[in-house]
Amino acid sequence: MENVLRPLIVIGGSVVITLLVGWLVDRLLRRADSRHHETPLWGLLRRCRPPLQVVIITALLRGSYRQTKIPWVWEHRVGIGQALSLVLIGASAWLVVRAAATVVEASYARYATSTRDPARVRRVRTQVTLIQRVVIAVVTVVAIAAMLLTFPAMRGVGTSMLASAGVLGIVAGVAAQSTLGNLFAGLQIAFGDMVRIGDTVVVDGEWGTVEEITLTFLAVRTWDERRITMPVSYFTSKPFENWSRGGVQMTGTVFFHLDHAAPVAAMRKKLRDILGDIAAWDGRDWSLAVTDTTPTTIQVRAVVTAKDADDIWTVRCAVREQLIGWLRDHHPYALPKVTTAPATLPPGEQWADLTGAKTRPGRNGTSPSPEPDGSKAPRTGRG
Repeated sequence: MENVLRPLIVIGGSVVITLLVGWLVDRLLRRADSRHHETPLWGLLRRCRPPLQVVIITALLRGSYRQTKIPWVWEHRVGIGQALSLVLIGASAWLVVRAAATVVEASYARYATSTRDPARVRRVRTQVTLIQRVVIAVVTVVAIAAMLLTFPAMRGVGTSMLASAGVLGIVAGVAAQSTLGNLFAGLQIAFGDMVRIGDTVVVDGEWGTVEEITLTFLAVRTWDERRITMPVSYFTSKPFENWSRGGVQMTGTVFFHLDHAAPVAAMRKKLRDILGDIAAWDGRDWSLAVTDTTPTTIQVRAVVTAKDADDIWTVRCAVREQLIGWLRDHHPYALPKVTTAPATLPPGEQWADLTGAKTRPGRNGTSPSPEPDGSKAPRTGRG
């Protein structure tokens, strides 16, 4: 009877205590969340309940599994204790990562609701994202090292590794030079405010929005939904365009190549009417002027403004489409033309016939006749 009651008490008691502690913690967090509406921390901490329960039940079983007095448990007590220790270390790491992520996310959410500057919000979002990734990486490395040190054979390896840490550090530094460079570049981007998540950038001739920043790479989503993945060291070693830096307002240009007779004044008035009907135009500025001329055309530049990069693209396309349509319907002579006319030869010049022989005007100037080449033509008929 004792062999049956002991396992039930140990295992059942561990389960009951775990569920009870989890329920109490969840109830306390709910009450704190209802009292403090200004911060989402207490509500987000409820996500830590699963790893907390795993830590509690694993710790209880790790300390009491030998009291079960089950024969096969006693025979494999070393292996069972080792397995429970590994689970406890992994669950503890899970709990730390979940708690750190919750605190970081709550801090960002509170800052985002109290700050109206989108640039600062994107900056803080980039920083907290990279901080969260660093915490996850550090906790994971520490947890793996702790798991390895639970094995007796690995303790000697760890001692020898510490003894040769200087040589290994040099070798690892040389072998992982690019990785370490990207790591420090990611930290420099996060805290140097060079580029942020949500910024509109132009890299290698591609226009897009920064979608993700990690410690080693940066993902840019282009306008056609492609993803360009680049090492973060690129943004610390090469120039790039950041259209969101210092504000998101944009100024765009639209160029027209027209005939010299184009009605520039009428185009300027029509541009103002067109912009009044475009919702994406922010009304800050606009202009139209002749910026260049060629022997056959003139170059007309229209300048428009918008609140961000997406709207400036919309405004430019609408102005280009509607202004060209207006010129086509009301001033077709203003569109560029290719002038074609027969060439006029200088006096004294003559055309060559198809055989390459020179020709001269015929009698009365009516038709050309072949010019003799100095040799007599053969005679025919009777001599």
